[in-house]
Amino acid sequence: MPARDDPGAGRIRGNDLSEDTTETMMMRPVRSQGRAGSSGGPRQGDHESALSGGDRGGDNRGRDEHGPDEHGPDERVAPERDSPRPPEQPPQDPAARSGGGMLARSVRTMGELFITLGIVTLLFVVYELYITNIFSAAKQAQADESLSDRWQQQDEQRGLHVDPVDGEAFARIYIPSFGADYNFTIQEGVGADALEVGPGHYENSALPGDPGNFAVAGHRVGKGAPFNDLDLLDSCDPVVIETSSEFYVYRVLPMADEVDDWQQTKESREECENVSSLRSSQSDDEPYAETFGRRIVDPGLGSAVSAVPYQPQSSLPKSEQVDMMTMTTCHPQFSAAERMIIHAELVREFEKGPDSGGYKAVLNEIGAAGGR
Repeated sequence: MPARDDPGAGRIRGNDLSEDTTETMMMRPVRSQGRAGSSGGPRQGDHESALSGGDRGGDNRGRDEHGPDEHGPDERVAPERDSPRPPEQPPQDPAARSGGGMLARSVRTMGELFITLGIVTLLFVVYELYITNIFSAAKQAQADESLSDRWQQQDEQRGLHVDPVDGEAFARIYIPSFGADYNFTIQEGVGADALEVGPGHYENSALPGDPGNFAVAGHRVGKGAPFNDLDLLDSCDPVVIETSSEFYVYRVLPMADEVDDWQQTKESREECENVSSLRSSQSDDEPYAETFGRRIVDPGLGSAVSAVPYQPQSSLPKSEQVDMMTMTTCHPQFSAAERMIIHAELVREFEKGPDSGGYKAVLNEIGAAGGR
C-alpha cells in the first residue's frame, strides 16, 4: 500500500474538484453493463435494456447538470400520441351523386334562362317606350316638312286638288287640351309604316269635312304615342284638323251617362252649344243609338269606323249622315286586348288664307287658347 504522501495516491484518493468529471460520468453505463454481465451471461432483452439504460443515463445526466426533474423521481411524461382520425365517410352512391349534379345543373340552367329572358324583355320595353319614339320623332319631322312644301306648291297653283297618297301625310291634327304645341301629321293608311310616322287615316273612311265618318288610328305607347292621352278627353273637347285649305273643328260627343240629360248640360256649358247627342229620341232604332263620346270595344269590331258607327249595313243616305270623326287606339295602356274609340262631331270650319292667322287664330275663335 503506498504511503499517504505518495503523489500518485493523492491524485486517486484526493477530492480535487479541478479534475475533469467527463470520464467519471462516462463510466456509469459501463458499470451498468458490468452488473448485467455478472449474472453469468447475457439474458433475453439485455441488449434492449442496455439501450434503454443508456437513455435513462442521459436523462440522469440532465438532472445532474440542471437539477432534479420537475416531475419527481417516479413520474414519467407520457409520450405524445397521434390525434385519432375521424371515421371515413362511406362512399356515396354514384347514382345519387349523379342525380344531385343533374338537378343542380338543371336549376342553374333554368335560372340563367330566366335571367336572360328578363334582360331581353327589359331591353324590348326600353326599345318600345323610348327608342321607337326617337325614330318616330325624326320621321314625323320629315313628314311635317314635306307636307308644308306640298301645301305651298298647292297655294301657288290655285284650284289644284291632290288626293291623299298611301303612306304620305295629307293633314294635321291638333288637340288643344293636350297642349298648344300638340300636333301630328296624318298619313294615308293605317299600316305599320304609316303609324310609325304618326296617326293614320282609314282609307275607306270619309275625308275631313265630308259627310260620314273621318276615322284615324294612332299608337298609344311607343312610336311617338300620339294617342297616349286619348282617355283624358271629355265631352265637348275640341279636335282640330288642318288640311291644305281648311281648319275643321270637331268636338267630342257626350258620354253614355250624359246622353239622357244632354240638353240641360248643353245649356250650362258654352263649349257644348253646337254638340248634339245624335239622337232625336230614346229609341234603339236611331242610326246613332250606339255612338257615344267614348267606347271600349273588341279589336275585331271594325264597324266602329263605318260611315254610321256600328251600323256597317246602314242604308242611311250620305246626305243624312253626320259629319263626324272617330279616333281609335289600343286599350288598356301597354296592351292591345281592346280598342278605345273616341267619337266627335264637326261643329265649325275656318278657311285658310294669307291673313287668316293660322292655328292660333282658330284657338282664339273656339275659346281653347288656354286648353279646353
